[in-house]
Amino acid sequence: MSKAFGFHDVLEPTGSGPKAIRVRARVHMLSTQEGGRTSPVTTRYRPNHNFGGAADLTFYIGQFEVPGERWIEPGETAELVVEFLNVVGIAELLQTGRHWRIQEGGKLVGEAEVISVL
Repeated sequence: MSKAFGFHDVLEPTGSGPKAIRVRARVHMLSTQEGGRTSPVTTRYRPNHNFGGAADLTFYIGQFEVPGERWIEPGETAELVVEFLNVVGIAELLQTGRHWRIQEGGKLVGEAEVISVL
């Protein structure tokens, strides 16, 4: 019998400031051989963003902004903008140099690092 995957999306707004926080990030999508996706992603890709370890089930909502009509292939590293909902706790996490996990449910599909806060 398989174990169900349960997680918690942080949705509580901060109550002040902008609705979103944008960062320039270095994003590395795992290759298919590493257990990543089998297909590329582009603008409006909205995976789960996990700032804890593999056992942390708290996720934040963020969306990729890929320049032009470009696609990011599995195994590729690219610099792009990620826009996060401005919810309680996210501003403290989005600091230059901070690394995080990109997941689809419980599956790790990529990793990222904040280059700068926009």
